[in-house]
Amino acid sequence: MSAVSPLVRIAYPHLARREMLAFLPKTCPRLLDVGCNTGAFGEAVKQARPGTEVWGIEPDGGAAERARKHLDHVQQGFFDGSLSLPDGHFDAISFNDVLEHMPDPWAALHHARSLLTPEGVVVVSLPNLLHLDTIWPLLHDHDFRYESSGVRDRTHLRFFTRVSALRMFEECGYEVLSVTGINEQWWNTSLKRRLTYRFFGRWLTETKFVQYAFVARPARRAVEQEPATSSGMRLAS
Repeated sequence: MSAVSPLVRIAYPHLARREMLAFLPKTCPRLLDVGCNTGAFGEAVKQARPGTEVWGIEPDGGAAERARKHLDHVQQGFFDGSLSLPDGHFDAISFNDVLEHMPDPWAALHHARSLLTPEGVVVVSLPNLLHLDTIWPLLHDHDFRYESSGVRDRTHLRFFTRVSALRMFEECGYEVLSVTGINEQWWNTSLKRRLTYRFFGRWLTETKFVQYAFVARPARRAVEQEPATSSGMRLAS
């Protein structure tokens, strides 16, 4: 059996991620979906909230072309200053399992700040490194096996726990408004594991969730300290 290079791009399905709709602001006329893939999430947003203007950023040409059928504006490329995006335009910027694919997710979060309206937020889903199906092989088998999807997706460049993700937001000058464990998976495991969760669930809570959903906004102090001409790439003091 031949090995699969981690550098080979995975063709992800047209997945709407409807569980992330609940984390968008109640008032969100303009959304930017970073790493929009084929536009499934933006399509779901427009179905749930008719009239929402949805922009998408997608590096893969084929996926970007499909996304154009569903979204109002789609740009092919990486999320950085080379793209033509309007400053202060978006009420929300979504990163649905995207930041972990980036060499520098900190730079992406800094860049997002300049694109948000004064009350705008980032809505982020991040895979949870402490999920049971990842830490159990580490502890039991001393193994970390990359897969074609999930927490151990072979194209992931960064890995986060809830705590390390919160630190990243703080380092980038954000105030985290909410943190929610999503896509809970643990109950369909062995009886031994279910009993373990029953008696030790208080200490194992963070191992239940495949991802965490974060809603964050630029911290007021950080915004006030940004020079008016800043590109949003400077660390807040």
